[in-house]
Amino acid sequence: MADTSGRTARAQGHPVAPALGGHQPSSARHPLVAVAIVLPLAILLTVVFGVWEAVITQASSVVGMLGR
Repeated sequence: MADTSGRTARAQGHPVAPALGGHQPSSARHPLVAVAIVLPLAILLTVVFGVWEAVITQASSVVGMLGR
């Protein structure tokens, strides 16, 4: 078996590209932007799998925790 410890691309000085965007963001993403990205997918999955009751239960739990 070959010894590969310490021979990663980053350790050898090669640039490592991020997985999706092609560039690294200079700052953190605003939480509302993250919500805007995730919410349509969450709604689609909820409609497709028909689990409105579970979503309502979880949402009410989160609201209850935030209200404390």
